[in-house]
Amino acid sequence: MRLSPTETDVLLVIDVQNDFCTGGALAVPNGDDIVPIINRLQDRFPNVVLTQDWHPADHTSFASQHKGKNAFDTVTAAYGAQVLWPDHCVQNTPGADLHADLASAHAQLIIRKGFRRAVDSYSAFFENDRTTPTGLTGYLRERGIDRVFLTGLATDVCVRFSAMDARNEGFDTLLIIDACRGLSDDAVSKAVTAMKEAGVRIMESFAVTGVAA
Repeated sequence: MRLSPTETDVLLVIDVQNDFCTGGALAVPNGDDIVPIINRLQDRFPNVVLTQDWHPADHTSFASQHKGKNAFDTVTAAYGAQVLWPDHCVQNTPGADLHADLASAHAQLIIRKGFRRAVDSYSAFFENDRTTPTGLTGYLRERGIDRVFLTGLATDVCVRFSAMDARNEGFDTLLIIDACRGLSDDAVSKAVTAMKEAGVRIMESFAVTGVAA
């Protein structure tokens, strides 16, 4: 059964940036593969929102800012556990740029997140303190959006957090699984299970585009 997006639907494209793609500082395996799929999806959606990690060079989530710590260690921040990452998506650097082949002209909004030094931001809706909003919920509600379709990087981190928050904010939420990539198969499996349990529906891009990924 084909699905035809309407004016109350939005395609949310999470963090398809150079540093998360091949050769990037925090590359997601095969991250580049989703770009043509997302571009085909954008052609079908009347509403498109992109997100962009946008960190200052001294961001607290960078392992380089914690003496004696390594990437993927965990520290305790004021808002709870924080994974430390390699420096990535630093503001005004090529790594923070959207992938060159990602269509962006159709997007009505780009949400930048993680720009406050002291708090990381995985979700398109809230920073990791879980209280500071990005403003996306209000934007979507004022636009009359009630259904959110998610794509992007990485399935088990920013896509997952965004999907869970979309559900918590009351939106009908669908994950387009073949238009996402994650850090590992095991992490993706666990993330998909958690999303399903939260009420996120899982689908393939073919249902919208009619083109096999």
